[in-house]
Amino acid sequence: MNTSAAPSSSGGPTGLIVTDIARTDAATIEALERHGVATVHEALGREGLLAHSISPIQQGASIAGSAVTVLCWPGDNLMIHAAIEQCERGDVLVVTTTSPSLDGAFGDLFATALHARGVRGLVTTTGVRDTADLRGLNFPVWSGAVHAQGTVKATAGSVNVPIIAAGALVRPGDVIIADDDGVVCVPRERAAEVLEAADQRRAKEGADRAAYAAGELSLDRKGLRPLLVELGVRTLSQAEFEKREPR
Repeated sequence: MNTSAAPSSSGGPTGLIVTDIARTDAATIEALERHGVATVHEALGREGLLAHSISPIQQGASIAGSAVTVLCWPGDNLMIHAAIEQCERGDVLVVTTTSPSLDGAFGDLFATALHARGVRGLVTTTGVRDTADLRGLNFPVWSGAVHAQGTVKATAGSVNVPIIAAGALVRPGDVIIADDDGVVCVPRERAAEVLEAADQRRAKEGADRAAYAAGELSLDRKGLRPLLVELGVRTLSQAEFEKREPR
C-alpha cells in the first residue's frame, strides 16, 4: 500500500521527514521547566495538557525541550529510528501512532542513542519496555503503557510533522514540559508570553502560600464567602443540623 500521502487521524501526513526545524530558545525552555507542568498549564489558559493516560515510568524527573515529533504506524517503530538523526541536544522526542497502539515501541537501545545526542527524554502514546534499564540510564520517559510486546520496522510514517498526542496538538519545535504531574505542550510562538504569565502566577502563589502559612483562610483571601451565599450554601451548627434532619 502506498502511504506517502496518507492522512492521519493523529494529525499529520505519512511518508515525510522534515529537517532543520525551528526550535524555541534554550533560556525560555529552561525557565518554563522551572515552573513545572501545573503552573505552565494554568498560564497557558488550561490548554495543551496531554491526557492522563500518559504517565511517567519514574518519579522525581522534570524535563523540558523542543519537540521532535514522530508519527508511526501501530506496532511499527521504523520512524523512531529515522527520528534519531533529526534530534539535537535539548530536544524531547514525542511519538504517537496513526491509530492507538500500546506495543513496546521504545526500549533501552533507543534511549542509549538519544542520550548520546543530548535528548532530554521521551513522551509517547505507545508502550515502552526495558523500563529498569531506562531508569538506570537516567533517561526520563512518559508513556501510554509499559508493555514488553515488540514491534516491526516495515511501514512509512513521518518525522517533524504536526501530530495529535493524547489529545494535544504537538508541532515540531513546540516546548514540551514533563514532570510527575504529566505533560504539557506550549506552542513555540507563545512560549515567551506563557513564561511571563507563569512568572506572574508563581509570584501570586508565593504570596498566597505565605498568607496561608500565617493562618489566613483561602475563603477570605480569594473572596469566596459571597459566592457561597450566592449559591445558597448555608452554615449550621451541629445542633441546628440535627434538628433539621430527622433521624
